[in-house]
Order: sequence, then structure tokens, then C-alpha cells
Amino acid sequence: MKKILLLLFCVLSLNLFSQKISSPKWSDLFSYNNVLAIREDNGKLIAATENGIFFYTPASGEITKLSKANGLHEVKISAFDYNPETKIGLVGYKNGSLDVITPDGITYVVDIPIATGYSGDKKINHISITGNLAVISVGYGVSVFRLDKKEFGDSAFFISNGVYEGVKEAVIKDNLVYALTPGGLKSHQMNVTFPIYNTWNMVSAGSFTQIASGSVLAYANSNTVKYGDGNTYSTLPRSFSNVQDVVVTTQNIVVTDVAQVFVFDLAGNSIKSYNASDALNTGFFYNSKIYGGSKLSGIVNESGERLKPNGPYSNTSYKINIEGEQIVISSGGRVAYNDPAYNYLGYYHFDGARWNYPAFFESFPGPLNVLDAIINPSKPNEIFFVNFTFVDGQKGIYRMENNEFAKKYETSDPYRNRIVGLTFDDNNQLFVSASFNGTIGFYYYKPISDSFTKVEVVGGSSVQKPFANSGILYIPSPYTGGGLLMYDYKNTPSSLSDDRFKILKKSNNLPADQVLSTDLDKNENLWIGTQNGLRIIQNPSATIDESNPQTEPIIIEENGVGEELFRDSPILQIEVDSGNQKWVSVDDGGVFYLSSNGEQTLQQFTKANSPLPTNSVTDIKVDSKTGKVYFVTLDGVVVYQGDVLEVTENFGDVLVYPNPVVYAQYKGNVRIRGLAAKTNIRITDAAGNLVHQAVARGGSYEWNLANHRGVRVASGIYFVLMTNEDGTDTATAKIAVVN
Repeated sequence: MKKILLLLFCVLSLNLFSQKISSPKWSDLFSYNNVLAIREDNGKLIAATENGIFFYTPASGEITKLSKANGLHEVKISAFDYNPETKIGLVGYKNGSLDVITPDGITYVVDIPIATGYSGDKKINHISITGNLAVISVGYGVSVFRLDKKEFGDSAFFISNGVYEGVKEAVIKDNLVYALTPGGLKSHQMNVTFPIYNTWNMVSAGSFTQIASGSVLAYANSNTVKYGDGNTYSTLPRSFSNVQDVVVTTQNIVVTDVAQVFVFDLAGNSIKSYNASDALNTGFFYNSKIYGGSKLSGIVNESGERLKPNGPYSNTSYKINIEGEQIVISSGGRVAYNDPAYNYLGYYHFDGARWNYPAFFESFPGPLNVLDAIINPSKPNEIFFVNFTFVDGQKGIYRMENNEFAKKYETSDPYRNRIVGLTFDDNNQLFVSASFNGTIGFYYYKPISDSFTKVEVVGGSSVQKPFANSGILYIPSPYTGGGLLMYDYKNTPSSLSDDRFKILKKSNNLPADQVLSTDLDKNENLWIGTQNGLRIIQNPSATIDESNPQTEPIIIEENGVGEELFRDSPILQIEVDSGNQKWVSVDDGGVFYLSSNGEQTLQQFTKANSPLPTNSVTDIKVDSKTGKVYFVTLDGVVVYQGDVLEVTENFGDVLVYPNPVVYAQYKGNVRIRGLAAKTNIRITDAAGNLVHQAVARGGSYEWNLANHRGVRVASGIYFVLMTNEDGTDTATAKIAVVN
């Protein structure tokens, strides 16, 4: 127990990683439903899932988790094994990299040997640890990894008639490597001829999918499992439907068959079985109890309990909506912003206590492509969602109550009507962006009649999620010839006679007609993200009446030369926080956190320096009450604890961190949050001498612990004296510095 706890402690300690991409400011909203492998160490089960690992202690019921947010270096786990004797685990990913988990920390390995000329899939298919060696199966052969040195030894590249033969799984037994190839089970001693393909021996021809080693060697096709000592083999005394996994322990052979787990002793006698009534990837036998690794429900035990960290149903995510403590994540997608990318998932809903997945989606009778889902602010048990599909009778707008189906709102012309996104305005009026047969516009909801009315506005063929502010509806159009529709409905969507609109295009100095995102900041500047860059336009309400309004780029200085910010870059999402700073997602470029005017990059998060699963973030939401920033990707959602909470002219709850600042433990800046929109800051030493002063805007400030001469201050207590812009509110704080 002490050693596995040490492992967990090391996992959470920033100072031990070979690549520092996580911190206590990050957390994940990953799904831990799809369990790929289960191992055990000293009373604790270790389950590898698609985006992370979780630890379950049957004796106490405790569950903890490990992901890219707190230690791992990647997502999309494809293989895993763990040796309880050496306390070393090996995580393999779909991109071909590895994480080595030891009591001393986590090491990221990317230099896996690749066969010359191989251009296929680099996915790690399987990992099997024996003692201090791990055999790793990939699409071009097998490699032996030395765990103590964290380096590769021999590798064998299987080439038959000029074609690479991928290895599904491989194991080590008695200094022999056994590999499942397309032609059958082959073996080779770990000697000088190991890398030579034609020196491998055929043990058994056939199509085999699973292999495991331990006290015996066992291998299987879809319905038969054989076991033996490497020389002679017997067949387990039963036929299976479709073998999913085979695990060999010191005393048992465990076979997972679709939804059932069967346990045999090493002589092939049946010991126990369990029908999980769940689609399973794997099974495990521990302390006389069977545990199933489910594809959809985490670990399933013999009591029918679903054991897993609280999280969404799936990692596939597209848009997010936050209302109070509730969260709803939609899972859909589009091809070229025009056609559905079906995944049949629906939405995932956090009710403030736990994640829910409506049964309505599990039994939905056709294609599901939920592009957007939104909680009704005035009726929090009500969720509206849109199903973007061309299937008649299934596309359209839906209303759910308490995650149960309430009503579907029919829309005419099933192919041409592309219904995309939803938004509530300041008066809780609901709008749905849509493109019709050659026009773009919206639906608005009439609560009294519980119906939607269609409004066609201007020519166009595709739309994005809308937003509304002060009676103006903004609808980006991402397709060729699109633009940004600004529609002034005068806060009365049911009365069209006094409405006005303007659509901005390249003729208005946009970098492209394809508008992907937009948001309005605190200074009434409209930020517009296009396929080819970023633009700003001031006072959009007045702009609607202008004949030819012109947008403006943001110019930043690079090496003394003025450059256009994000020139030629697709801007996927723009989010303004309560301090008027901007979060901007650039396609394949990560997320930029910009100053209020956009001229300074405060932070940049990418897949390489943060827990982001990918560099393409499809949605960003800032919760001004908590300061949390939610980043949504197609591979899952991560959360960053930002410093900007709800910012007003007065102070909130002022917090200084870290405090005390011990140089041996922390060498970064001291952060102060909870400030007024504009704060005058004076920092003095204990004698009252001024050592630093500044003006902070946006609700937060960072001090590098340097005095006005640029020299780090001495150890001691420092006083932070703060006033808001007009001097009507003050705040104080202390900072302890230990050098």
C-alpha cells in the first residue's frame, strides 16, 4: 500500500516529470467509462481507460484518477501493463508514444524504433511486462523495452513480400518472445538473430487475437483458448462466442467473452464465471471476485456496481454550456461546416452532483449528431438540443425535461434546413441559428405556444452557433460567401416590422467571408474570427446602419515590425472573460490568452505545454463565478483555474498565491486575484518603504517579486495596499517571501 501511494504522490508532483505539462491549476472532464485493461497492486485495482487511468480500492471504495491534467503526457491510451513486483507501469498511446510510470515519477518516451520506410499507423497495439522487460507490439513488428534503463533493446520488423506484418499482441516467456502475426503465432529467442524476420519460428498457424503469459502461456482466436508451457498445449473445455481478452495470473486463466468473464485454474478447470450484461473489453480476478472492464460503464463487479470516476459518458465533445453548477456538453460534429459527422452520442449533463447520460440517446432510432445543447436559465431542469442530420423525422430541435424526452419540434425540408446552434438572450428568449434553402436566419421560441417560428434573413448556406447581446443576434456563417449576420430584433423577435440587419463580408475588410466565431467585449468591440484571421469592429449596433462599415485588424510588434495578429489563421472560438481579456482558439495552434486590446499574449496553451488533448479547441467557456476556463476538444474537455473571477468596480475576495513564497519550492510570479476592474497597487516592506507599484486591470495581477530596480526582494513580510479606480474601495494583503 505504501508503495502504490508513493506512486500516486509522485504522479501528482510537478518536479518529477520529464516534461512539465500539468499543474494544480488543471483538471479534466474526461470519461473513464471505456476500460481497456485492469491490473492489481497490493489491494488496489488499476484500470486503464481511453484518456486516463483510475485506481479503485475494493476495501474502502476509494477512487482516484491520473490523466494528462495531473501527470500523463498524452490522451488516447491504446495499451497498458503494470508489474506489481517492480512497481512499474507502461502506458502506450495511439500516436506511438509511451509513458513509463515508476515510484520516482513519469517519463515520456517518444523514440520508439520505427522500421525504415514504414508510413503506417504508429499505434501501440499491446504491452506485456515480464520482470524488467516489456515487449511492445506495433503495426510493423515488436520491440523490447528495458524498464530499468528506459531504453529500447532489440526490435523485429516483420516484412513479408515487401509488406509489413503488424503484430497484434506479444508476450515474453522463458526468454522467448511470442508474437501474434497475421499468419499465426510465431516465437523467437531474445538473441542476436531476433531482428531477422525469417528466423522466427511458426508455433501455430491461424488467426489469433489474444495472448497472455505468466504461469502458463495462453492464446486465443474468437472462440477457442489454448494454454500450455510453450511446448505442449491444451484447449480450455468450452467454446466462446467472441473472445475479447485473455489474462494469465499466478493461479488462473481469465477469459473475457463479449459480456461474460470466465475463470479457470492453470489445469483448465472452470472456477467461476460472471455475466456482466455489459459489453466488455477485459476481465480480472482478484480476491475470489470477478471484475469486468466495460466499454461503457467503467469497472463492473459481481454486485452489478459500476465503478469509475465521475465523468461524462464519452470523451467526444464539441460545445459546452454552463448554467450555475450545471454543465451540458454536446458531442456532434460537421464535415467542412456543412455535412453531419455522425457519432450517435447525444449530450452529457452534469446536474451539479454527478454526470448523467439520458436513456433517450441510448435507444434513439437513427443518426444522432447533437451539435449544441443548452440549459434554460429560467427553467434549469429543461435542456434544448439540436440534432444536425439530413434524416427526415429525426433532425430538428428537441426539448428535454429532467433528461427525459419532452418534445420534438418539426422542421420542414429535411435536407436543406441545417439547424446548428442555440442561445438565450438577456431576457431568456431562445434563438436557434439555421440555414435554409439558400438563406441563413434563425428560429425563435414562443413559450406560450411551445413552438418555434422561422425567420429567413439573407442569402447564405451555412451557420455557426449564435450569440445575442442587447437585442442583437450575431450569426457567423462559415461557408464560402458567408459572413457575419448582425440582426437587431429590438428585443421583440415576434415583431419583425422594425428589425434591421447587416452582414459583414470581405468587402467590409474581413480576411475571409467564412466567419467561424465572434464575441462582444466589455468596450462594445465585436471580435470576429474568420477562416483567415481576426478582425474587430467598434459599436456594432451603430454599424448596422452604415452603408459600408470597415473592420480593423489588431497590429502587434514583432522584432520592431508591425504584424497582423493571427494573420491567415482559422479562429475557431473567441471568449471574453469578465476582466475583458480574450481567450482565442486557433485551429491546430492551441489557445491564446490575450490582453484586453489583444496586443499582448498573456499565456498560450498547446498540446505540448498543457493538458489540452489536441491543438484544435472547438469551444471555450469562462465561468465568471469560479474563474474556471473550460476548453472543449473532440478528444475531451479540460479545465483551467483562471485568475479572473466576476470583475466589478469594487474588490471581490482578494487572494494572494502562493503564499508564503519559498524560493526552493516555487520560482514563478505571485498572483493576486479578486481585484477591482482597475486597481492601484502599492507594495511596501515591513518598514513602510515602497518596493513596487503598478496599475492592474481585469481583476488580477502578477508580481515577479522584484523591486523598482528590478532586483528580487529580500526575505521578509511585504504589505500589498490596493485601491479601486475612484478610491471608494480598498483592500490589503500580506506576502511572506523566503529566499
